[in-house]
Amino acid sequence: MHIIINHSSMVPIYEQIMDQIKKSIVNGTLKADEILPSVRSLSKELKISALTVKKAYDNLEAEGFTVTVHGKGTFVAAANTQFLKEEQIKEVEQDLERAVSKGKRYGMDNKEIRELFNMIMEG
Repeated sequence: MHIIINHSSMVPIYEQIMDQIKKSIVNGTLKADEILPSVRSLSKELKISALTVKKAYDNLEAEGFTVTVHGKGTFVAAANTQFLKEEQIKEVEQDLERAVSKGKRYGMDNKEIRELFNMIMEG
């Protein structure tokens, strides 16, 4: 498993780990019942605290992406990937709704918001 940590990002490291593992599960790179690296080995590989990796793994389990078997490790949950994808879409939709609301609070009209969105999408 290949995880890249951006130490200058405002996103906490445990969230960066979670986001990359979730993406790998949803796109099929990580399959159901596949074992993740141990907390200790991933923390050593990424040169970060084991507590940070543990927090990411615990949150992934709480969200239903993984299952931890005591003494065996943490495994990708046998979950419906379509459901997981829908959850991610819902999260992005909520973020977009907040952005549109903020734009309207600042006096932007729909056309200005669409133009800004299109400009961002074009990168």
